[in-house]
Amino acid sequence: MARVPPGIAADLVQETFLTVLERLSGLREDGAFGGWVLQIARNLAVDWHRANRKVVALDQAPEASVEPRRTAEAEQVLAAIRRLPEAYAVPLTLRLVEGLTGPEIAERLGMTHGSVRVNLHKGMKQLKEELGVSDG
Repeated sequence: MARVPPGIAADLVQETFLTVLERLSGLREDGAFGGWVLQIARNLAVDWHRANRKVVALDQAPEASVEPRRTAEAEQVLAAIRRLPEAYAVPLTLRLVEGLTGPEIAERLGMTHGSVRVNLHKGMKQLKEELGVSDG
């Protein structure tokens, strides 16, 4: 969700898991499963952007919603997250969108909990700057 427009994310998730099923026999270490799946998803998002560079803007209007203001605000935040470096965007998305804890993010990404904490902190600082939000 942090890397592609909302209408595309569900399709890429499906494609990710189809790819996982096709390549599962090639996974060498069970403990690397989460990071491996995430890398497949990242690669598919990159491929989508390459193929659709001129077709769809990342900041496309959100789909119709019961609460258009909240949807617009959420889309604005997601667009700002997409502009961040991947090292910050992915952990922030897992935290803010998926609601995962620091240890859960660390396990999924194959990182230490301390590294996740640092990336979340730095990412949140950059996100606030992107959105023009002050700490005070």
